[in-house]
Amino acid sequence: MFLLARYLLSMAIKQRAVRGATLNRESARFNLPQTEADGDWLDARDNIDGAPPPLRTTVTVEKPRTILTFNASPDIGFDRSVNPYRGCEHGCIYCFARPTHAYHDLSPGLDFETRLFAKPDGPALLRAALAKHGYAVRPIAFGTNTDPYQPIEARWRITRGCIDLLAETQHPLTITTKSDRVLRDLDLLEPMARKRLVAVVVSVTSLDPRIAMTLEPRAPAPARRLAAVRRLADAGVPVYVSIAPIVPAITDHEIEHIVARAAEAGARGAFFLPVRLPHEVAPLFRAWLATHFPDRAGKVMAIIRSIRGGRDNDPDFFTRMRGQGAWAALIRARFAMACKRSGLTNERIVLRTDLFRPPAGAQGELF
Repeated sequence: MFLLARYLLSMAIKQRAVRGATLNRESARFNLPQTEADGDWLDARDNIDGAPPPLRTTVTVEKPRTILTFNASPDIGFDRSVNPYRGCEHGCIYCFARPTHAYHDLSPGLDFETRLFAKPDGPALLRAALAKHGYAVRPIAFGTNTDPYQPIEARWRITRGCIDLLAETQHPLTITTKSDRVLRDLDLLEPMARKRLVAVVVSVTSLDPRIAMTLEPRAPAPARRLAAVRRLADAGVPVYVSIAPIVPAITDHEIEHIVARAAEAGARGAFFLPVRLPHEVAPLFRAWLATHFPDRAGKVMAIIRSIRGGRDNDPDFFTRMRGQGAWAALIRARFAMACKRSGLTNERIVLRTDLFRPPAGAQGELF
């Protein structure tokens, strides 16, 4: 009986969804046609098993003119960021960056997870930005749009190239990721941490592997992320855990457990964010709910709307990151109590900016 149970479990894992979105319709926000995207997998619908083969990941080289993105948002704790990639193979169904693929006439659904863009000129563009006369130093945030340590980083190493430059110039940075691949750059991060130049935030949404499989199908397992928190903490790198997002009636029961595990792993603090469903994310999330949690789909959306002022999404400053109403207040209270119980002080991330030395540009090398 035990062997049969193990066999059934292994088969269930093999057959699990390897992509997050269940839809691949193009956006209608920019007058684009709402059609199902083409691809080899659509031509194979009549396979012997009656199902399309797994989607292949493709990477297109993007040649941006700049790599630094600035923002003036009053409810975000950074004013500049670097995103080495566009799209993300982790496939997190709730990802608020999904709508950016519509700007490329691509679907925020499966296209966002499979048709990726890499910016190999990123380190060179960053060097040029830091070398500009009058550049004012403030921490650069990585992982604000898509994950800088998604699987393709193993080949492209654009994130590492940027961090290598920041280590050279002693420029502060923060990293937010769902991946233990951040440990591959520990040789750069550890000496930067000794100078108070870096902090890492590891996102842990659920401790349940089954929930993680559907929420974040190609992200590393929660246990691996917590192990990365421990490795970073042991190396002296300031590390925090982000419970982002909290999905009501699916993951909110884990708040106290995640906070406790974060503290045990050596995290200095924790943060949380109620789920956000901007633009095309809302219909994708609804379709995901109907597929994976049909028994509670209505309840989940009702709670989300109560947190978001009666809408699927609240885009307003100051409330979009916190939520509103009784449910949001309850989550905040539970989170605060969990942090107090676990001894997490949630100290503010403060990095040094006085050590920065601009990289030598073409002119500087002449003298």
